Amino acid sequence: MLRIECPFCGPRPETEFHCAGDADRRRPQSDAGDATWADYLYVRANPKGLHRERWVHSAGCGQWFVVERDTVSHAILNATPLAHATGIHEE
Repeated sequence: MLRIECPFCGPRPETEFHCAGDADRRRPQSDAGDATWADYLYVRANPKGLHRERWVHSAGCGQWFVVERDTVSHAILNATPLAHATGIHEE
């Protein structure tokens, strides 16, 4: 079983988390065309190697963070609070 290092709670089993996909994918503007929205909603990259993903500790602290994971070995290289990983500063 994969163990994920929650930046807030420490190492926990994968079953406590939910992956929300690519951390670098950006939502289109509300006035974007149908093709742009279809691409955003249904087309996903399947990278081989290092990939950044958004995760939430859904059965724990409820915090969001970004995981850098190797999709071949599933090794987790880094887990960073979402605010630090995206440059968003919480007040």
